[in-house]
Parts: sequence; C-alpha cells; structure tokens
Amino acid sequence: MPNLYEKYVLPRLIDAACSQPPMSKLRSRYVSQATGEVLEIGIGSGLNLAHYGEGVTSITGVDPAAELTVKAAERADALSVPVSVLGISGEALDLDNNSFDTIVCTWTLCSIPNPYRAVAEMYRVLKPGGQMIFVEHGRSDEPKIVKWQRRIEPIWKKIGGGCHLTRRPEELLVDAGFKISAKESGYVDGPKFAAFMIHGLAAKA
Repeated sequence: MPNLYEKYVLPRLIDAACSQPPMSKLRSRYVSQATGEVLEIGIGSGLNLAHYGEGVTSITGVDPAAELTVKAAERADALSVPVSVLGISGEALDLDNNSFDTIVCTWTLCSIPNPYRAVAEMYRVLKPGGQMIFVEHGRSDEPKIVKWQRRIEPIWKKIGGGCHLTRRPEELLVDAGFKISAKESGYVDGPKFAAFMIHGLAAKA
C-alpha cells in the first residue's frame, strides 16, 4: 500500500517550505549565476527555474520524486530554453562524463540517501573547470544547536522525506574532489535547528 503521506502531503509541504522568502532570496542570488548546459540535482517542483539567467543554454533536472517533478515540468513551459526532467536519482546519473558547464544543487544533499555517491556523480559529469552551485541547510556551527539537531533528526527524517539536519555540504563536496571557491553560512528566519544555511560555489579541479 503506498504511503499516502509521502505521496500527497509531503510534496505540498516541501513546495510550500522551499518557496519561503529566505529560500527564494538565496535561489535568486545563486541560481542566476548558472551558465551554459546546466544539470540541476533534485529539481523537485521546479522552484529554481524562474531564477535562471540568459547565460543558460539548456537545463537537465533530475529527481526521483514523480509527485514533485510533475509541477517542475509545468513550470518549465514558461522558459525559453529547453528543459528536460528525468525521474532518476542523483546517486546514479545515466549521463556522460564531463558534459555540463554548471551543476545546481539546492536543498537536496540533506535528503539523498547516499550523498557521497551523489557528489561523486556530480563531479564525474561536470566539465573540468565547471562550476558547482550549492545552497543547503545543515549542521550548525553552534554546539548547543547541534545537540538539538541530533536529538530531533531521527523524527525529522521520518516526517521530512529523509531530510538530515546534521550534514555539511561543503565537506561532502571537498571529499569528492571539488575546490570550494566561495562559501557563506548562517541562519535564516525559522527554528535554528533547521535554519542554518550553507551556500556557495565550487569548481571541478
């Protein structure tokens, strides 16, 4: 029997939560820097699509959540560049090596079951010298908040579609071979255990 919560309720919650003003502000700041052929990991309901600039020639979005990608396909119709939405996971990309100029990953690494495999795949398909744009939430820099994150995380994963509170995206990227060229972190409005954002740019060496 399908999980009705994950099929009908969770997609709406994710779309609503990820379209809040602090998130939209970060999307506008970072996604607009994408250029050339773009791969978006975890395209979800397509909330990034409105923020791509004129330097983008094509967008390939991947996400295994069919309940969300239906909305992404609808939003893609408003764009003048070609958009392909593939129902696959970032952990196993059926895409050629060195084939994208930019990879965009926003609020995705928190919920991928095997983030190490996913970032290794991103590294593989990004062109040498290509740019990785990441905007994520994760483990706080404050030890007292981290304690709360670790306590809440088991329940949070169940209600948030596998979302982890204590991952650090920049550490995952460095482990995969990326070089961080810019990074910022800090809280946005909301409960501190879920509002610590880490965002920036990385390059394929």
